[in-house]
Amino acid sequence: MFQAATAPEDIAVKVESVSKVFTQWQRNEEKSGRKDHSEKKIVHLFRQDKKTVSALDNVSFQIRKGEFVAYAGPNGAGKSTTMKLLSGILQPTEGTISVLGMSPEKDRIALMKKLGVLFGNRTELWWDHPVMQSFEWKKVVWDIPDTLYKRNLDMVTELLDIGEIRNTFARELSLGQRMRADLAMMLLHSPELILLDEPTLGLDVVAKRQMIDFLKKINQEEGVTILVTSHDMDDLEEMARRILMISKGKLAFDGSFDGLRDITGNLTHFIVTTDGRELQLEGCRLLSENRGVFEFEVDLSGLPVKVLLERLSKADGIMDVEIRKAPIEQVIAQIYQTWAEP
Repeated sequence: MFQAATAPEDIAVKVESVSKVFTQWQRNEEKSGRKDHSEKKIVHLFRQDKKTVSALDNVSFQIRKGEFVAYAGPNGAGKSTTMKLLSGILQPTEGTISVLGMSPEKDRIALMKKLGVLFGNRTELWWDHPVMQSFEWKKVVWDIPDTLYKRNLDMVTELLDIGEIRNTFARELSLGQRMRADLAMMLLHSPELILLDEPTLGLDVVAKRQMIDFLKKINQEEGVTILVTSHDMDDLEEMARRILMISKGKLAFDGSFDGLRDITGNLTHFIVTTDGRELQLEGCRLLSENRGVFEFEVDLSGLPVKVLLERLSKADGIMDVEIRKAPIEQVIAQIYQTWAEP
């Protein structure tokens, strides 16, 4: 578990006992098996049941300035709701939120001057205009000083490789190009904190690589605090050093990715290459075999690595051994399965 920051000036995000409840109105369906009650059906069109949905339930956490934090959980766990609360789009039902020392509800205009928000399925670019026109519009509306605007424009143009698309109409951009242009636009006013909801969604391998490298760079070199959600856990592990996991509206984990692996028993994969001989190892699960290359899974909390190596040393025909951590996607899948159990 990460230690909470104590000095208020060191805290970028502070969420205290926050709950968010939504009210939904649903049609009161006819429960009778008969299908000829036309009058009752008409009545039910106007009679609705009130249903409350708890998106967040007493959630608390802090993020220190300069941190790069991943925020993950199953669909419907409350990730996007949290992002909207932090940016002031929604207000909490209970609890308090402080972002960069301000209230997203009461100080939204002042906060937005220091905050950057990017939702993977939304764009702020003017659809029927060149990208640069959207950039220049933001400069004027946000009153960004000339020197700062030029510095940031030069930086994002180089690091995000958008020089060739700055004069392209937004509607003509590929998804990867649009995402890079949106990220560039978000950074023109030098935000201290950026909130990214699925920034790599739908991107190809090259575009995703550019996005990840850029985010890591501005975090490490510019000190920008980043909170990011994604369903791609491998992306999150590469970017962030800390992960918050939410399940059914509650904060279920706060710590490192290695700590997350410990929950599942320290699963490890290893690949053994033999001279063609068959290989069986007690206490290990065979995942695949192809022409003398065997991939196993082992829980090192139950089978110490010393014992594993001893067993490997006694096997005949071994030419090479490679040990690696289990993919974080597999670890998360097991955790989600556990959470889904009643």
